[in-house]
Amino acid sequence: MEIKEAGQVKAVCKNIARVAGFHSCLNGQVVSFESGVPGMIMGFTKTDTLTLILGNEAKVRLGDACFSRAETFKVPVGEKFLGRVVNALGEPCDDKGKIEPADYFPVMCEAPETMDREPADSFLETGTTIIDAFVPIAKGQRQMIVGDRMTGKTTIAVDAILNQKGKNVICIYCCIGKSMSSLIKVAGLLKARGALDYTLIAAAPAASPAGEQYLIPFTATALAEYFMQKGQDCLVVFDDMTKHAWCYRQLSLLLGRPPGREAYPGDIFYLHTQLLERAGKLHREHGGGSITSLLIVDTLHGDVTGFIPSNFISMTDGQIYLNADIFKGGFKPAVDIAQSVSIIGSLVQPQELKEKKSPLRLEYMRYRDLQRLTKLKVGLSAEAESRIKRGEAITALLRQDKNTPISLKRQAAFLSALMKGNLDGLSEMQIEEYKKSV
Repeated sequence: MEIKEAGQVKAVCKNIARVAGFHSCLNGQVVSFESGVPGMIMGFTKTDTLTLILGNEAKVRLGDACFSRAETFKVPVGEKFLGRVVNALGEPCDDKGKIEPADYFPVMCEAPETMDREPADSFLETGTTIIDAFVPIAKGQRQMIVGDRMTGKTTIAVDAILNQKGKNVICIYCCIGKSMSSLIKVAGLLKARGALDYTLIAAAPAASPAGEQYLIPFTATALAEYFMQKGQDCLVVFDDMTKHAWCYRQLSLLLGRPPGREAYPGDIFYLHTQLLERAGKLHREHGGGSITSLLIVDTLHGDVTGFIPSNFISMTDGQIYLNADIFKGGFKPAVDIAQSVSIIGSLVQPQELKEKKSPLRLEYMRYRDLQRLTKLKVGLSAEAESRIKRGEAITALLRQDKNTPISLKRQAAFLSALMKGNLDGLSEMQIEEYKKSV
């Protein structure tokens, strides 16, 4: 015998259905429409229940029956999801057959309590020298990658996934509102480099319904929580959260909620905080696993004071800022060290990188300032010219091709050569030959 509450669809507006007849339901509760399309309760009015349609909205019609069960929305999880592509419902969408789940985890749940956590004590190697040296990331940290479109944000995140090969880290690439061609490109790269053995892809591309794009980061986090509770370290890449904010703004307007700044709803800060708070490192008594979140956020003309970027800055543990001018100047990855910061990563950074971090960072920032003066054709002293040559050596060493992560030992060797001055005066071609020989 199965007990469920029945209602009737009164109206359908895009991805939102108004259902009458539910008297004892809660937010986040799962429902199913007469056509078999699933849904999730998003809010209430005095007479109706507002339900998010998770599927083909064309199958939900006026007058259809809707059934509610007294359970929250859950998705299947397990080790067999590695190497697969799933949607927001945890269903496979890569034509490789069904996936046998090991368990079911709630999509919306509370973050681990403070007493269940412990301070981060492990270093996450991204394989990008300028990040590992100057903006280090710890396992369990929430780090934002922010910058204008087409400045290499996804490349940095994907390189971090590629660099986890053989390091016992489970990776999840969460695609939110990206084009199908971008998703296929990332999936093809991960497959070609053998990264799908420890990576799963949770995808809701631009062609997916708005409900799935809204739900997909929570689904990816639920999949990561399964591995975290098993004592494993997880890396989750959200690509990108700006499109998730757009999607939630669209749904909120359809739900009739009053718009706020830039037409975003007032609870969008709470929504994203609820998601990111689920990252962290668990105490050893609870398995000792961790979830590291790398979230990608777009800016417009380098303005990090926009509503969504500033929201994420206040709820993350640091940001990696990609400068469009540096990118156009030919330096890649175009990380702006002056505006990039990592609050937690410096505490766990390996000693061989930490002792070289401060002097090289200062020298590189001075070089960037002197470089602006040379563009103005201002006369330079001999000391300034030597600093420029030194800065050119640092720049040539930090320049790195995409999808070529560098091991920690090689990074330490590069920085040691810089500290000793062995690369000063060498041409860019000679430095490139040195990098290949190490």
